[in-house]
Amino acid sequence: MLRHIVMWQLKDYAEGADKAANAVKMKTLLDACAGIVPGILKFETAIAQPGLEATYDVVLYSEFTSKAALDAYQEHPQHVALKPFIGAIRQARQCMDYDV
Repeated sequence: MLRHIVMWQLKDYAEGADKAANAVKMKTLLDACAGIVPGILKFETAIAQPGLEATYDVVLYSEFTSKAALDAYQEHPQHVALKPFIGAIRQARQCMDYDV
């Protein structure tokens, strides 16, 4: 099993919207990818909660049966299509993949 965790820090304003609106849109787009390929075991997105410590604004926690399943997700047209929006609104991105 492979875990894929990504965190994004968003710009205060981008693509005609503020950080909060872009975080909600980003979460909606990511959530729609939850079952796009076989081999996704877990797929969870979250937006940082006010009042709780957070250095990033949006997180994706996902688990895949294999690297091949993660690669299929990464290359799926639905996932590829959201990259330009996320690239335009993000200030920073951190990612870690590891075997369990």
